[in-house]
Amino acid sequence: MTTDDIKTLIETGIAGATALVEGDDGVHFAARVIAPAFAGLSPVKRHQLVYATLGDRMQRDLHALSIQTFTPEQWEEAKNFKTL
Repeated sequence: MTTDDIKTLIETGIAGATALVEGDDGVHFAARVIAPAFAGLSPVKRHQLVYATLGDRMQRDLHALSIQTFTPEQWEEAKNFKTL
């Protein structure tokens, strides 16, 4: 599994999402996901939505995935304050 594979799965599975995915070893990854669909959802629900896009690959192909989720408005605010 590559960073591009994960990016594609997330962006295909969550309407309007942008995924920024990093990872060098092929099993440990970090993703920042920006999506309007996260508005009003708890952090747990947001993560569940991301995990759902990956399906059983989380058990087969990925050892670890660190996730940060943002609405577009939260993303703009985080970029302005350099809290990433």
